[in-house]
Amino acid sequence: MYIISKAIRYLLIPLLFIPFVANSQMLNEDILKFMRVINLVESNYVDSVDRHKITEAAVVGLLKELDPHSYYINKEDLERVNETMSGTFEGIGVQFNILDDTLMVVSPINGGPSEKVGILAGDRIIEVDGESIVGIGITNEKVFKLLRGSKGSKVELGILRHGSAVETYTVIRDKIPIHSLDASYLIGNDIAYIKLNRFSETTMKEYYEAMNVLYEKGARNLILDLTNNGGGYMNMAIGLADEFLDKGNLLVYTEGGKSPKEVFNSTARGGMKKGKVVVMVDEGSASASEIVSGAIQDWDRGVLVGRRTFGKGLVQKPYPLTDGSAMRLTIARYHTPTGRVIQRPYEKNNKEYHMDLNNRYESGEMFSMDSITFPDSLKYSTLRLGRTVYGGGGVMPDMFVPVDTSSFTTFYRTIIRRGTLNQFVLTYLDENRKSIMDKYADFERFNSNFQVDDALVADLLAYAAKSEIVPKDGEMDRSEASIRIQLKALIVRNLYDQNTFFQIINKLDPIYNAAVKIITDDKAYNQILTKQ
Repeated sequence: MYIISKAIRYLLIPLLFIPFVANSQMLNEDILKFMRVINLVESNYVDSVDRHKITEAAVVGLLKELDPHSYYINKEDLERVNETMSGTFEGIGVQFNILDDTLMVVSPINGGPSEKVGILAGDRIIEVDGESIVGIGITNEKVFKLLRGSKGSKVELGILRHGSAVETYTVIRDKIPIHSLDASYLIGNDIAYIKLNRFSETTMKEYYEAMNVLYEKGARNLILDLTNNGGGYMNMAIGLADEFLDKGNLLVYTEGGKSPKEVFNSTARGGMKKGKVVVMVDEGSASASEIVSGAIQDWDRGVLVGRRTFGKGLVQKPYPLTDGSAMRLTIARYHTPTGRVIQRPYEKNNKEYHMDLNNRYESGEMFSMDSITFPDSLKYSTLRLGRTVYGGGGVMPDMFVPVDTSSFTTFYRTIIRRGTLNQFVLTYLDENRKSIMDKYADFERFNSNFQVDDALVADLLAYAAKSEIVPKDGEMDRSEASIRIQLKALIVRNLYDQNTFFQIINKLDPIYNAAVKIITDDKAYNQILTKQ
């Protein structure tokens, strides 16, 4: 009886979300069946059994049977997941990298506790609360455990600065923002560029703050970069879509078998009701990103540039469980204003579903729009101009941009994948940071005058060769131009900030270049938004 009663308590964990059903006898039979399996395993299995572990596995297995986006989050991971969506965590406030088994500060976060006590980019953290962290195989996970902590708690950091002795800094931990906006800057005289990496609780606040600055500088048109934006909170997506559409326009609606239809319309709010809008999307744009891009496309409000989006049109609701864990359960599908369902098929099996990106490469879709076909049953007409759009597997952009692999040699991929390029930049700046900053006090001066010369490229090749990474014949001819831009962008990020990084690295992005071209060409822009 003891075993059975204990099993009941654990078996009820995955069943707490089940509402009252009419056929309680069938439900009771299923519970008893599940209980008996656990009881038999615990009583008769050849080895000892971790009841908690097999219960966790049962919950995971149950949700896997439903759809690819219903999932379980254990107690340990839930805090980390919530941090990314709430937009804050508590810690010392530094961006860091690990170089030669040493923790190096890439940059202190503006206004954060580390910046307040004088910690600088390039500093090495070699001690935490008197204990050395050098030569212990430091990892990102260990760094999080050492440096994160509750607001108001203190940590003593031993800092080694280039050319100086070790000094101790006392840092009082505080709330640190996690930004969903990566970059915002003005292109030319009147084009705002905004890049969002997720839709979190702080997304619209960040968007408003950035756009207000750009409006004051003269912005009247917008490039909205949603590439590799995997989504997030639906209400943030609705808020962003509302920025572009006139009052009373349908933005999105949701409905499910047990969830009544819910409709969301635009309001009078929003600063971009007029002006040209270009949205950058790709295969990494999912969920909330597809709500925004779908609404803009369906109302012919702007031009979508890039490649077909991910295809996630399912709505998840979080449900807390008794032990501090949680699950996110799909409760509805969302539909764009024309009625399109963006969710791609998943009935066959989850393995094939998660192989979709690989299949897109193999089918040639990433390189040619002609490789993409949609059945007529998925055809819809936009609401203002009657242009043809498709549902059933992501949002297809108005202007297709293929993947550019012209500079992707084995050497180039290797120095990026192994972190060699980034480590070289950290080493270079460790020796030259002061002289560079003395010469280029701000980004504008650096961007106009600093050149990645042949000597710096030669130093990179020598650094890579120490790790036996050597370009083959012809590889530098293909990759050198891209490597020079990468070097300059990484130097900028370490000297200034993430915003300046994107102003350099975007030169390598064919979707960005296409977006700039279309938004600066009135004839081409208007032609896309008038063809039937």
